[in-house]
Amino acid sequence: MFRASEYSKKGINPPVAKTVDFAHIYHGEKHPDAYAWLKNRTDPDTLAYVEAENKYAESVMAETKELQEKLYAEMKGRIKETDMSVPERIGGYYYYLRTEEGKQYPMYCRKLVDSEVEQILLDENELAEGHDFFSIGTLSISPNHQILAYAVNTTGDEVFTIYFKNLETGELFPDTVTDVAANFEWANDNLTYFYSVLDDVKRPAEVMTRKLGSTTDTPVYKEEDSRFVTYVSKSKSEKYIFIISDGYTTSEVRYLLADTPNMPCALFVPRVEGIEYDVEHHDTGMYVVTNEEAVNFKVMHATSLETPKSEWTEFIAHHDDVTIEDLDAFKNFLVLEGRSHGLQFIRIYNIRDKQWKEITFDDASYALGMGGNPEYDSETIRFTYSSLRTPSSMYEYDMQSDERTLRKQEEVVGGYDPSLYTVERFDAISHDGISVPVSIFYKTELMKKDGTNPLLITGYGAYGISYTDGWFSSTRLSFVDRGGVMAYATIRGGGELGRRWYHEGKFLKKKNTFYDFIAAAEELIQRKYTSPKKLIATGGSAGGLLMGVIANLRSDLFHAVIAHVPFVDTLNTMMDASLPLTTGEYEEWGNPAEREYFEYIKSYSPYDGVSKKAYPHLLVVSSMNDARVPYWEPTKWVAKLRALKTDDNILLLKTHVEAGHHGPSGRYNTLRELAFEYSFILRVLE
Repeated sequence: MFRASEYSKKGINPPVAKTVDFAHIYHGEKHPDAYAWLKNRTDPDTLAYVEAENKYAESVMAETKELQEKLYAEMKGRIKETDMSVPERIGGYYYYLRTEEGKQYPMYCRKLVDSEVEQILLDENELAEGHDFFSIGTLSISPNHQILAYAVNTTGDEVFTIYFKNLETGELFPDTVTDVAANFEWANDNLTYFYSVLDDVKRPAEVMTRKLGSTTDTPVYKEEDSRFVTYVSKSKSEKYIFIISDGYTTSEVRYLLADTPNMPCALFVPRVEGIEYDVEHHDTGMYVVTNEEAVNFKVMHATSLETPKSEWTEFIAHHDDVTIEDLDAFKNFLVLEGRSHGLQFIRIYNIRDKQWKEITFDDASYALGMGGNPEYDSETIRFTYSSLRTPSSMYEYDMQSDERTLRKQEEVVGGYDPSLYTVERFDAISHDGISVPVSIFYKTELMKKDGTNPLLITGYGAYGISYTDGWFSSTRLSFVDRGGVMAYATIRGGGELGRRWYHEGKFLKKKNTFYDFIAAAEELIQRKYTSPKKLIATGGSAGGLLMGVIANLRSDLFHAVIAHVPFVDTLNTMMDASLPLTTGEYEEWGNPAEREYFEYIKSYSPYDGVSKKAYPHLLVVSSMNDARVPYWEPTKWVAKLRALKTDDNILLLKTHVEAGHHGPSGRYNTLRELAFEYSFILRVLE
C-alpha cells in the first residue's frame, strides 16, 4: 500500500517542522504564519528541514528505483540523441545546433554557405563542466559575424553574465557584464551592445549600453515604475533598437537608430494605463499592434516613428473572435500570428499585390511556432507544427508561391504510428454556464470508457498566456502506452480564447480559473474517461497555485495532485513588495493593500486555506534558487499540510538545491525528473 503509515512501520517518517508564534499585521488584523521562519534560507533549521524533506521523498520513492530506470530508458530510447537542427541562413553562413549521444547540452555551430567545414561556436557541455546547473540566455552574433555574445547563468536564479568570444581566434574577450537579464542586442557598429541591468529585487529596471573593450556604462533609459520591466529588441530590418517598458497591462516603446547607438533614445507613444502596444519597423513605416479600443488587438500603420497618433491608419481591424498575437515584417511580406476560436493561425500579407493568404491545418487541435526567420529580405519563412499525436515538424513556406516543404520532423526512435492514437476535443460547462475546451490524447485500443483509465489533467490559466495543448512529446507515451489518458483544460485566465478569456480569470474573477478546471475534471469523469480514484492533476507555477486551490476545494475529486514550483503562499507574497515580481504582479492578482483584494486573495490562497481534512496524494517540486516562486512557498505549504491533513496519503516535497524556476538543466536530467514523476503516478494508482 502506498500509504504514509506503511512507511512509518518501516521507520520512514515524514519530518515535522517547528512552529513559531508569529503573525503579520494586515489591515489592522493579526494574520498568523507559524512557518514564516522558513523564508530565512541561511537559518540552519531551514536547510535542515529542506534536506529532511528531500531524504523522506527519496526514502519513500526508493522502491520505485527500478521503475524509474525503466521509464528513463524508455523515454531516452525514443530520442534521437545525436541530431542537428535545420541550418538557418544568416548572411554568408548557415547556423545550426546539434547534439551528441551522452551529452546533456547542445553545441552551436556554423558553416560558410559554400563550405562543408564546421565551426563550433560554443559547446555548452564544456561550459557546464563543474556546474550542477547551466543555462544560456541570449546568444547573439555581431552583425559582421565575427563576435559571439552569450549570457550564462549557473544557479537557476536568472541573474546572467554576458561573455564575448572572438570567432576568428576562438579566444574570449576580457569583457564581461555581470548581474544582468538574459536579453541584450548589438548595434550595427559591431562594438556597441545594449542590455538590461537588474535592480535589488532582480527586476530588469535599466537599459545600459557599453562598447566592447570599455568598462564604462552609458545609461539609456531607467524604468522608475516598479510594476514594469524594461528590455531591448532590434527590428528585423536592423535599422532600430527598441527599448520596451512592459507591465502586465500597459507598455511603452522608445527607439534609436542602430547605426547611431550613442544618440539618446526617443519616445514613440507615451504609456496610457491599460493600453498595450508593440512596434514593428518596415520600409513603408511602422506597424503597431495595440489593444487600444480593441480588446483582442488590432494593427495600425504609421508612416514613420514621428507620425502623430492622430494620423495613424487602421491596417487590420479588431474582431471579437480573432486575437492578434504578433506581426513580423519582411521586405515584401507581413506575417500575422494569432488565434481564431482558440486555434492558432499564420496569415501572410503580400505587400506587392496586397493579398492575404492563410496557412491551413487539418487537426482539430495543434500547436504552431514561428522559427527565428532572421532575414528581412526573405521570400520564405519557417514554422513548426505539432499536434498531440503529430511529432514536431519544421516547415519552410514560400510566401510568394504558397508552397510548403517539410524540412524536418522529430524522429521517435524505435517507431511511432500516430494512427494508433486518438485526439478528442470537447467542452465542459463551468459553474456559470461558460464552455471550457478540453483536449485529450490516448492510445485507441487501451481506452475502455468505463472509468478505469488513469488520467492526468493539466491546467494553467494565468497572465493571458496561451497554454498550447497541441504540442507533441514522445515522453508522454510512457504513460499513454500503459493505458493512461492525457487531458488539457483550456481554462480562463489564459489567452487561448482571446483577451476577454484572460480578463475573466484575473483580479476579482480569478476563481473562474479554478471552477473551470474542476468542471473539466467532472466532465472527464461524467464521460467515463476516468474516475476520482484514477484522476491525477498537475500544474506548475501559477498552475501550481491552481493545484493548491483544487486540493483545498475538491480533494474528493482527485486521487493525486502534482504541483511544480507552486505559487501557493499567494497572500503573503503579494503583501511583500520587497520580493522580485510582486509589484508587477498587482496587475494580475490585485494589490492586497486594498481591502477588497486582500479578502479575495485570502479566500483562495492555498497556504491560508489548508485545514484539518483529507487531501489527495501530493507530490510537490520546488527549487532553492527560483527567482519567480521562492522555495519557501511550497516548503511552508507542505509543512502546514503535514501538521493539519487528516488522511494517510503520501505527501512528498522534492527541492532541487541547484536549480531555478524551470527545474534542473540538461536533457537527461529532465528525463530523470519525468521518470520520477511518472513513477509517483504509477505508484499511487496501484
